[in-house]
Amino acid sequence: MVDEAGRGGFTRASWANVLGNAVKIVVEGAAGLAFGSVALLADAAHSIADLVASIVVLVWGRSSFDEPDDTHPHGHDRIEPLTALFVGSVIALLGLNLLYESARGIAYGVDVVFSPLLLGALAFAIVDMYLVYRYTELINADLGSTALEALATDCLNDIYTSFAAVVGVIGVLLGQPMLDPIAGGFVSLLVIYQGVEIGRENVDYLIGASPGSAKRARIKDVLRDHPEVEGVHDLTVFYDGTVLEVEVHVEVDGDMPFRQAHDIESELVDSLRGLEDVGDAHVHLDPSGIGEWKDQRER
Repeated sequence: MVDEAGRGGFTRASWANVLGNAVKIVVEGAAGLAFGSVALLADAAHSIADLVASIVVLVWGRSSFDEPDDTHPHGHDRIEPLTALFVGSVIALLGLNLLYESARGIAYGVDVVFSPLLLGALAFAIVDMYLVYRYTELINADLGSTALEALATDCLNDIYTSFAAVVGVIGVLLGQPMLDPIAGGFVSLLVIYQGVEIGRENVDYLIGASPGSAKRARIKDVLRDHPEVEGVHDLTVFYDGTVLEVEVHVEVDGDMPFRQAHDIESELVDSLRGLEDVGDAHVHLDPSGIGEWKDQRER
């Protein structure tokens, strides 16, 4: 059965990002056009790409809540990091564009007429994005969605770029318009870094990378804590989407009844699935003492 509660929360958070970015574009774009503010127009243009990313997450990301089917027997979990990777790529490209625009401003200067409405539009944009950020994080506290986390990070980036635009507008007021591209340059580097980090994390999810040693050690401890387990080998742990899949050989007394062995296997699988981040587990029972697989390199 589809997780309707999770899908509903995901949809609401995605819509909040879509509407928040749309309103921000209208307010900043109107003020920027009216007073010739490159800073506000650039910030509004930045939000256009954010709007596209939010729509992609809204339309595409909800599929991650669908149950496995004939064409996707392992479920749709990898759709979520794929959408997050798209958002991370958009963020990085926007950061590069902002860096380019900042360099142009430093090289050729900027031309803008000061108005209190510019600061008002930026204040609105900051509050708008903060509210969307908080709502997205609130919803995602229960979902743990990498796509929503990427959107929340993008909301923070919007707040940073808006503050940079505030510095630029105040610089115009004080007769120092070069503050605009200089502040924008620093912020653009942060935006690029965050986009790359989001992309790097979600590429690991997509290619089935292995988790860190701490999670592997925790999985081993859970297996060895069972009183009937005499050995653990050939442990493979990898990401299947945003969750971990575990495959392992476990040694038990080879003379125990088959039904008891079956019960032990079920208990071990349930214990592994109960761990945080573990989505599925496959446990193969081996009779202890034969040493057939023990010389293989553990993965």
